[in-house]
Amino acid sequence: MKSVLLDSGPLIALFAVDDKHHRRFDEHVSSLAREGLRLLTTWPCVVEASSLLSAPQRYEMLHWVELGGALVYPFEPYHLADMVKWMRQYSRKTRREMDLADASLYWLANETGITNIMTTDVAGFSRYRLPDGQAFNLLE
Repeated sequence: MKSVLLDSGPLIALFAVDDKHHRRFDEHVSSLAREGLRLLTTWPCVVEASSLLSAPQRYEMLHWVELGGALVYPFEPYHLADMVKWMRQYSRKTRREMDLADASLYWLANETGITNIMTTDVAGFSRYRLPDGQAFNLLE
């Protein structure tokens, strides 16, 4: 089974049929699902996607999450200290900030060792390096 982190951009694209990335991520998920796929995300990604989808799409996405379409990894409040550290670190290096959704996926990769990720934020996740120096494997 292949485990893949799911950022909010592809999460939106899966449910917004008018999104320019919809077809690509829909085909990607369908193809990987035939081989066995486990999608992992975090609550900040779900919240971000929910806030950007229209009401019918939002409800469909939330129902899909409820049914286990993606496993949502919770984190404890004390994990925010590391996330804020990484957000500050990457925001200082470039003018492009790491947001909380990205930081939560960075945390999840660090916790699980999973570096395969579906994202529309290619620029961000191409530059992020985990504490051990490992890069993310962007699935496009």
